[in-house]
Amino acid sequence: MIAALADAARLIRAGWTLMRHDALIPREFAHLAPASVRAFGAVTRIGARGGNKRPGERLAAAFEKLGPMYVKLGQFMATRPDIIGFEMADDLSRLQDKMPPFSEREARREIERSFGKPVDELFAEFSAPVAAASIAQAHRAKLKDGDEVAVKILRPRIEIKAAREFRAFGRAARAFERFSKAARRLEPVKFIETLKTAAAIELDLRMEAGAASELAENLAGEPMVRIPDVVWPLSARRVLTVEWIDGIAISDLKALDAAGVDRPALAKHVISTFLKQALHTGFFHADMHQGNLIIDGQGRLCLIDFGIMGRLDEDARRAFAEIIYGFIVRDYRRTAEVHFKAGYVPPGYSVEAFAQALRSVGEPLQGKNASQVDMSRMLQQLFDVTALFDMHLRPELVLLQRTMVAVEGVARLLDPEINIWEAASPEVRAYVNDAIGPRAQAEKVRTAAQQALELAPQLPLYVSEIGKAAQRINEDNLSLSNASTDALARALSREGRMTRAALWVAGLAAVALLAIVMLR
Repeated sequence: MIAALADAARLIRAGWTLMRHDALIPREFAHLAPASVRAFGAVTRIGARGGNKRPGERLAAAFEKLGPMYVKLGQFMATRPDIIGFEMADDLSRLQDKMPPFSEREARREIERSFGKPVDELFAEFSAPVAAASIAQAHRAKLKDGDEVAVKILRPRIEIKAAREFRAFGRAARAFERFSKAARRLEPVKFIETLKTAAAIELDLRMEAGAASELAENLAGEPMVRIPDVVWPLSARRVLTVEWIDGIAISDLKALDAAGVDRPALAKHVISTFLKQALHTGFFHADMHQGNLIIDGQGRLCLIDFGIMGRLDEDARRAFAEIIYGFIVRDYRRTAEVHFKAGYVPPGYSVEAFAQALRSVGEPLQGKNASQVDMSRMLQQLFDVTALFDMHLRPELVLLQRTMVAVEGVARLLDPEINIWEAASPEVRAYVNDAIGPRAQAEKVRTAAQQALELAPQLPLYVSEIGKAAQRINEDNLSLSNASTDALARALSREGRMTRAALWVAGLAAVALLAIVMLR
C-alpha cells in the first residue's frame, strides 16, 4: 500500500512536469485522441512552456527536469524511432545527460567502500569532478606509477532511486496496457522491462569494463583506432578506472584543422570503424555520438563510454550486410529477398512489391553526397515501408539503425560532401566476400566434406544398432503401432542402400576435399 502511494506520488509529479511542458498530450497529436482526452489536454496546456518548440524538444526538457531515470528513459526512447518517429527520436537523442556533480568527499567515500582503502593509498593524485552525468561522474587521477587515469563513479544510492522509478514506470505501463488497445500494440510493459534490464547493466560498471576490454580486443588490428585500457585492480561494481586520453573532441572542427587533421579522411574512418564492429564481430559501440569520440595526439580515433553496446548474431550481420550491399549495387530484388529470408517481412506479401518499395527508398540516394541527403528522412521512409508491410524489426536492429544515424551525423559534420554509400562500400563488400563469397562457400564445402568423411565409417554401426534394437523389441514382445512397425521395416529394408549411398557421398566429399586442398 505504501509503495503504491509512493509510486502514485512519483507519477503525479511526472505528469505535472509533463503538463507544464505540453508533453503529456501534445497539441500536435491531440486531434488523434478521443474528445474527452482532447478536452483534458487543452486544460493541461494552460500556461505550459515551450510553445515554439517541437514535441520531442518539449519532452526532452521535461525529462531533464524529472531527473536521471527519466533522462535514461528518453535516451532509450530515442533508440526506437520505429515507434516514436524519427523527428522525436532525434530530439530525444540530444538530451543533455548533464547533472550537478556530487561532492568529492562522497566520491572518495565510494572508492574507499569499493576497495577498502583510502583514495590517497590508491592514487597519487585525485581531482574534483571533471564531468557529471545522470548516473555517474568522472574524475581525473594519477596512479602511483605516474599513469593518468579517468575514474568513473556511480552516484550515491542511484540503484535505489532507479528501482523506485522503474517500479512506478512499470505500474504506469500496466495501467496503459489495461485501458488502451493502442498502447497494448506498443507493448509498454515489455518496453519498460527492456529499459530496466539495460539500466541494470549500465549500473554495474564491471559490465562497462568488460565491454571496453572486448571492443579493444576486437579492434586490436586497427592501428588508427584506440580504446582506453581498463585498470582492472581499480575497477568494481560502482567504480571504473581506465586510462586517461588527451585529445581533441571530434566536434571541435577548428582544433582539428589547426592540428592538420584530414577531416574527409576522418569521416570515412568513422564510418569504417563502425562497420568493422557491426559486421566483422557483431559487437559495436551503440553510442557513437560526437561526445564519445576523440582524436588523440597520434591522429587515432578514440572511443570512450561503453555503457550502451549492441550485439548482432551471424545471421543478423549477414542480412545487414546484404541489405546494404543490395542498396549500394541497386539490386532491390536481392535486398527484398534478404528481408524475406531473414523473416523480417511476414509471409504472404509480394517480394516484387517490397522490392518496389525499397527502390523508392534507395534510388533518390544514388550518387548523392551527405549535403544532398537527409539520412533521418530516408530512414523514416524506410520505417514507413516496414509499417506498410507489417514488419516487426528486432530491437538490436533498431539500435543498429539508430547508431548508423549518429555515425552519419558525425561523418557529415566532418565532411558535408561525403557520399555515405561510397564510404561504406569497402567494408560492406569485404564482409560480403568473406561471408558469402567464393572463399566462404569453398570453406563450407570443405567443412561438409570433412564431416561426411568422419560420419561415413560410423554408418554401418548405426544401422547395426537399429537392427539389434528391432531384434530386442521382437524378443521382448513389445507392442508397436502399425505405423511404427511399417516405418521400422522400411528403414531396415533400406539398410543396404543407405550404406552404399553414404559411402558414395563420402567418396564425392573426399574428391571435393582433395580438390579444395589442391586449389589452395
